[in-house]
Amino acid sequence: MNDNVKVIPLGGLGEIGKNMTVIEYKNEIIVIDCGVAFPDEEMYGVDLIIPDVSYLLDNKDKVKGFFITHGHEDHIGALPYILKQINVPVYGTKLALGLIKTKLKEHEMLDVAKLYDVKVSDTVNLEFLSVEFIRNTHSIADSCSLAIHTPVGVILHTGDFKVDYTPIDGLVMDFDRISALGREGVLLLMADSTNVERKGYTISERKIGETLSRIFSKAEGRVIVATFASNIHRMQQIIDASIKYGRKVAFNGRSMENISNVAIELGYLHLPEEYKLDIDELTDHKSEEVTIITTGSQGESMASLARIAFSTHRKIKVEPNDLFIISASPIPGNDKLISRVIDKLLSEGAKVIYKDLEEVHVSGHACQEELKLIHTLVHPKYFMPVHGEYRHLKLHGDLAKSLGMNHEKVFIVKTGQVLELSKQSANISGKVKTGKIFVDGIGVGDVGSVVLRDRKVLAEDGMLTVVFTIERETCTLAAGPDIITRGFVYVKESEELIREVKEISRIEIERCLERGIVEWSVLKTTTRRAIERFLYEKTKRRPSIIPIIMEI
Repeated sequence: MNDNVKVIPLGGLGEIGKNMTVIEYKNEIIVIDCGVAFPDEEMYGVDLIIPDVSYLLDNKDKVKGFFITHGHEDHIGALPYILKQINVPVYGTKLALGLIKTKLKEHEMLDVAKLYDVKVSDTVNLEFLSVEFIRNTHSIADSCSLAIHTPVGVILHTGDFKVDYTPIDGLVMDFDRISALGREGVLLLMADSTNVERKGYTISERKIGETLSRIFSKAEGRVIVATFASNIHRMQQIIDASIKYGRKVAFNGRSMENISNVAIELGYLHLPEEYKLDIDELTDHKSEEVTIITTGSQGESMASLARIAFSTHRKIKVEPNDLFIISASPIPGNDKLISRVIDKLLSEGAKVIYKDLEEVHVSGHACQEELKLIHTLVHPKYFMPVHGEYRHLKLHGDLAKSLGMNHEKVFIVKTGQVLELSKQSANISGKVKTGKIFVDGIGVGDVGSVVLRDRKVLAEDGMLTVVFTIERETCTLAAGPDIITRGFVYVKESEELIREVKEISRIEIERCLERGIVEWSVLKTTTRRAIERFLYEKTKRRPSIIPIIMEI
């Protein structure tokens, strides 16, 4: 049996989200995080993307557990789907497990899941591997870095982090332990690359509290703040500003309500009972006494903020003195969505403050100087950048080299590649099966590239269905062809085009029948090709052509 340690990313490299990394030694596998990614505009109808865990299923007996760095969706969101396939223990801090329990409850899995609450600085010991939880600072409480102690050396995985010397909960990153590990010797550093393009330092979360307090002091009507539901420190600062100026606080949006309830119950979010406000009680209070914390900071059409803006929310309508604060940065690709929502709110007479106008959001990820600090403290033998698209990983590798690291000891690894480590060497030794599994409604994995391609065609060019009936004994056309279209042309204004399509279909079908061809596949293919050629010549469009044959 090989005495080397294998590091195998199953997601999170060359992409944003879907974070999952395997650490394997002999007959033990541990998995760091189990996250989702979110679909882009080309993935029609897809709700979530989860990692392909074929490698874990093939090595089921070796898998000892999932070790969770923190409670963000891109690190815990896939657990309900993966645990159905491989139900092993899940280790995490109290808040992360609280959020995981909410998810498992929705999937009716809470009773069968094995969840273990780990405190910061605790170590989980297996036969060969030990996992130490080390406090870091991020945009969610209870976030940790992990030190994996193996027989060949220590692997330090930073998780998502920033260096915040004045965190909201007062719990700073454990630099003592990180530097102690560095002195003892770290074999491999795996560090967050999300913000490597940004120079300098990430601003402290506390700075946002000062800005919010100043904005709240001038607000005349309701204050409605859109932010990420998982950003509990941000929520706390919104609550503090609200209480300071005599406002009660309501939570709006399913994920916001769920996460705030968990955080309050576990003691991570502090909101006195007398300042709690139910969304149904808004009309019982003056506008200047109300704060609403809502989801939808990315402008998603079905999220609460967009529904408020476009007057489709059942309980909240825009009022003239409303002040909206977008306390988040657009995820790449969402800029147009959030701009549309801001424009609509302004046109309805509300005031809107967003990051370009005021400092109402800071990142939870380390910028270049913070990354340099971690590299200097840890001084690893080998380095593997994680959590980012390829350019982020490449830039982070270059940053390590600029600090004096030998280029042969920096590994830009792709998802699925196996980085094999011994005490003396490291090399990429192979590749395992990985990929994207699409979640659509309750279906997991039943939507693939072919289905997405069909949805893309339907979305862009529509469909045209040709229905006809043939009499098998006489080989004649008994009825039709009839034409049904969706998303292609407006039939009442295109009657001549539809008539021509009918005629072409009739000619092709009768030509086949005259030659004794009654095989459905041939009839369908011949009809489809003739219609496709005609429609492209006439419209320069390629709708999806669906022939339907009935036989009597």
